[in-house]
Order: sequence, then C-alpha cells, then structure tokens
Amino acid sequence: MNEQSKTLTAEARSKVEDRPVQPALPLRKRGEPTALSRAPDTAEVAHSDLSDAAHVREPALDPQYDSSRALAISDISAPGGSAMDAFLRYAYRIGVPGAVLAAPFRKPGKLRLLAHVDSPLGGERQAGTALRAGYLLVHGVKAPISQIDFASSTRLVPPFRRMIHGFHWMRDLSACAPAAQCAATARQLFTGWLDANTADRKGPGWSVENSGYRLLNWLIYAPTVLAKDDKIRDRALQEMDATARWLDRAVRSADSRHEEVVGWAALVAAGLLLPDGKPRRLYAEAGLFKALGDLVSDDGGVLSRSPLAQMDIIALLTDVRACYEAVEIDPPAALESMLSLLVPPLLALRHGDGGLGNWQGAGAISAERLEHLLEATGVRARPGKDMRQWGYQRVTARDTVLQFDAAPPPRPRDARFGCASTLAFELSSGENRIVVNCGGAELAGGMTPVRIEKGLRATAAHSTLVLDDANSTAILIKGQVGKGVEEVDISRSLFKRDKVTGTRLKASHDGYASRFGLLHERVLMLRDTGGELHGEDLLLPAGRKTQRGMIGYAIRFHLGPDVSCRLTEDKLGALLTLADGTGWQFRMGGDTSEMELSVDDSLWVDGQGRPHGTKQMVATGLVSRGGGRFPWLLRKIG
Repeated sequence: MNEQSKTLTAEARSKVEDRPVQPALPLRKRGEPTALSRAPDTAEVAHSDLSDAAHVREPALDPQYDSSRALAISDISAPGGSAMDAFLRYAYRIGVPGAVLAAPFRKPGKLRLLAHVDSPLGGERQAGTALRAGYLLVHGVKAPISQIDFASSTRLVPPFRRMIHGFHWMRDLSACAPAAQCAATARQLFTGWLDANTADRKGPGWSVENSGYRLLNWLIYAPTVLAKDDKIRDRALQEMDATARWLDRAVRSADSRHEEVVGWAALVAAGLLLPDGKPRRLYAEAGLFKALGDLVSDDGGVLSRSPLAQMDIIALLTDVRACYEAVEIDPPAALESMLSLLVPPLLALRHGDGGLGNWQGAGAISAERLEHLLEATGVRARPGKDMRQWGYQRVTARDTVLQFDAAPPPRPRDARFGCASTLAFELSSGENRIVVNCGGAELAGGMTPVRIEKGLRATAAHSTLVLDDANSTAILIKGQVGKGVEEVDISRSLFKRDKVTGTRLKASHDGYASRFGLLHERVLMLRDTGGELHGEDLLLPAGRKTQRGMIGYAIRFHLGPDVSCRLTEDKLGALLTLADGTGWQFRMGGDTSEMELSVDDSLWVDGQGRPHGTKQMVATGLVSRGGGRFPWLLRKIG
C-alpha cells in the first residue's frame, strides 16, 4: 500500500466534529516526472480474449477521439437586439455611466431593488438552523460566528472561504424560517463582513467568483438583510452598487472561464434589479454568453470536467432566469438553450441510486440534491452516453451502470480540483455502488481534512492502473495539474460473441510514455444482462525500442461504502457482498505467477464532504518494460 493511500486511510478514520474553522495548510510541492506529447501506438496484444471478440461498430460513432485539451466550443451568442441596444452595449463598455445612457435628461434613479426574486433553488435547512443558533455549518463542521474573522486576508479552508465571501449562507438561512425571523442573524453576518472588507478590496474575498456570487446572493436574498432597518438597507444598497461597479471593471480579468461566467451572471442580475440598469444588462448579456461559449463544449460539459462545477453553472443560470422573471422580462433564448445543453452530461454521471459519481474532485452528490436542482431548472432530459468532448462514457445494462473516464485531465486554466483519473471507472448495480473512486478533493476542508486533498486527486485514489506509484498526470497544489496525459484514443462499439451481446469500450492514454516507455490501454465489456463486466488492462510499448528491466504496477478497484470483500484462498480473486445481500465475484486472469491480490483500506467521500472508511482490491506485481496484459472479470453470482 503506497504512502498516499496510507495517509488517506489514516485521515479518514479520524473523526472531526464541531471544530472551529482552521487556516488552510500549505501543501508540500512534490516533483513528478513529465510525459512527452505523442500519439498512442495502435499495436494490440495478440490472442487477447477481449480484443478478439467479434463486435459490431456503431455507425454513428467516430472511433477516434481528439484530446479534451482541444474541446470544440459551443456557439452561444448574445441576443442581437436593436441598433440602439448595440449602441448602449458599446457605450457602457467604454465607460459611459449607465444612468447617463438609460435616462440622459433626468437625475439618476434612487438606489432600490426593482423586484423581489423568488429563486426555485432552496438551501439546506439544517445549515440555516445552525446559523440562527450562532454557528456556520460547512460540510459537517461547525464554526462559531463570534470567532470568525471576516477579513479577506484571513486564511480559510476553501469551503469556508466560499461560504463566507460568496454569501452562500443566505440561501440556507432563507430556507429555515421566514425572513423576519432570520433578519437579525443576516444583519450580524452582513455588517460583520462589510466592516472587515470594504476599506481594502483585495484578497480572496474579492476574487471575481466570490464577488459575483456575493452580489447575486445579495440581490436575490436581500429581504433577509433589508427587512425593517433603514440604516442597514441604505448600506446594503450602496455596497451592491459599489460591487457591481467593481465587477464591471474586474470581470474580464477573472482567473478562469468559470469565474468569468459567475461575474457576468451577477452583472446581468444587477442590470435587471438595480435602477437604470439596461445598459449594464445588455453589456453583461454579451459577456455572459461569450464566456459560456468558451466554458462549455458542444456536448454540454464544462471544461473543468467537474460535476460540481457543472451543477454550479446550472444553478447560476437558474437564478439568473429567476431575476428575469422577477422584472417580467423574457430571458434570452440562449439561456434556455444553455440549460438544456448542460443537463444531459450531468446525468451521464448518475448511478442507479440517483446520485452522481466521484469525478474530478466531486463527492457523491445525493439523489435528493440532484433532483432538486433538476426540478428547479425545469429541464427534462435523458442521460448522455457518449460524452466524448466532456470526456466520460456511460453504459447501462438493465440496472447496471458503468461510468468511464476516457479523457485527459482539464487544462491548468480550466482545472478547479484536477484529478489524474484517466481510464478510471465506476460501476453500480441497482442502488449499490460496487466500484468507485475516492473523490471529494473539492470538499476538503470540512470533515475531510485539507491535508489529504492532493492525495484524493492522485491516480491511486481512482479505480485504474498505476505504474511505479506515479500519477498518470502530475498533481500540483491549488487544484492544478501538470504534464502527463495529453492524448486519449477511445472507441465504443457493440460486441456479439456466440449468444452474448453487450457494449465494448476501448481507450488508451500516453501518461506514462515518456517516463516508462509504456502506454496504458483499458478494455471494458459490459454484457447486456448487466451481470458481467470483462476488463483488461494492457501495457504497450510506446515506441519501436523497448526499455529493459521490470517495473512495479498496481491495479486498484476502490469498493463502495457498503461492499464487504473476502479474498479467495489463491489470492487471485475475491467475493463481494453488497448491502442488499447480492454477491459478485472478482477474478484476475492472464499470467498471475508474479501477481498478488490484496484487500487494503480506502475511503469514499459522500456529497456532504464526509469521508467513509472503505476497502479496495489491489492487484500488484512486476511487469516487463516490454509490456504486459492483465485481464479481469466482475460477475454477479447467486
């Protein structure tokens, strides 16, 4: 068991309850070898049972896949409007005040909110109740409000930083009681933040993302702050106006496309809800849809490849649509089109229990939370299956769901909590998750400690093959990724052998090519009955010349939280028992003379950021630098 896995396990078993917020710990930078950018070799291992199976190619699918580092971008354009709209948009962009453009012959309108927004998205009632009791509750950890330093320069773990500076707590507070009962708590937090931050608009609290979310939440949930207090009302309105003007200047210098979309969305809302806002709205609409076109690929997946980021953008656009409805203005058609485009990729990562898989830093988002979001959007769609640009493949067979990561990690500019998860998979049967990934890096800072965030993003934290205990793509600090996997070839087909039919996925990556001279190829074949998954991991020479010697490998299968595992006597197989009593058999094949299967500790992070101690099956051994073949089988029994 490698050092990262040991660290993850030890931390998962330490219960962290009711602790005050702690500063984020600096993560030690660890040098990792790099990989050359090259196309994978197309050589195949002869006499492979999986590779030799007769199969029928799906005619609509191109067997070649360009790297997700060159995603095709959706053509989402701003509303055209009239010539006057175009003039207002241009004039506002070059610095003409909105009040002058909206009403050149009268005084600027008095600061006020033009409408009350009724967002279809609700918050967490439990977190709101904790706020009224004097605690900020984030991912299971309580922090007394009286002990929180609201200054932007204060070092906070990411979840608390987002909650405090993005004012996401306002949604939770509004969900737990009527506005009048929440007003005192809201005013305490609101004035505490203003006193600590308005003098110096710098630091993490004044990132475009946090400022955008803060402004949007103020505009939507203002009644909890403004209720029956003229002094607070005037101060709040002035700060809304000042923040909107700050975003006007700062939004184009956002650190990422995701942050830019948040900033533009907040400016659209400000243009709708603050007086003389039409020029700002027109300007922000153009920026929003251009940024969305840069952020979202043709199949609807965001470039960070994170399900949490996908949910954030869906929720953001849903709130913006509610702002249009509040002022009785029809939202642009592109907004509805974008919502319809974003939902199917998200559903591609939905398991049989209704929740999402653990991909690119996300925890296992619950079915209840996902369904609430889908209901708020009003979009009804089927899950995507072949999401090549987003990078995920989905195969369903009766009540069995297979999810497969068939793309490189996101580019550094787009990565939020980038993970080296290429060629990892998850498998569920009914409501039982059988094979999973650890997940949860983006939720670290609550009950999942920040110090293991980097380990949760490593290749070893995913159900795939690891060479020499090295990541297939370098994992850096602050959610970034380095060099490694550059190209992935993926093919998807139907297979038929004798009377057996199913779906076959075959993919390879070059993440280990420069360091070890090997390509990793994985073949997954799921039968249409849903009760049998054939897998094979192959290591193929990356060039004509092969290196000499042996290298260690580990093929990891992280098991779901309710799966018990017992090894067979020969230590080449295992019997898995699921929560509902269903049994599955796992078996390694091929040349097993130098292989050993063991059961080690692991962890799995749920959608609330809570770590659960689990197990993982690990097949380890040595393989020649000339390559090797490792077939395996997961089959339902009983």
